Amino acid sequence: MIPLLSGVHLDDCVGALAACLTTLSFLPQVWLSFKTRDVSGVSLSMYCVFTVGVALWLVYGLMLDAWPVVIANVITLMLALAILAMKLVYGRGDRSPN
Repeated sequence: MIPLLSGVHLDDCVGALAACLTTLSFLPQVWLSFKTRDVSGVSLSMYCVFTVGVALWLVYGLMLDAWPVVIANVITLMLALAILAMKLVYGRGDRSPN
């Protein structure tokens, strides 16, 4: 751990910032998919694999008691599940092989 201030470590700050940015990066896709109901550009297989991966990162964070990892992956999992649900509901008419 690299101390930054009393009780605050640089590595925790970098991890928290990375978690916030990668989690927030899903918001535009979720919002656009919800607003347009167009999920034709979303790969069902990719989001299935991605969602399982995020769930495993969540388990990993819980096992390590790493709360920035846990919180980020809980939020990311909810967003990924929202996109996955929209793909399943709105994507029924898709002709794409994904």
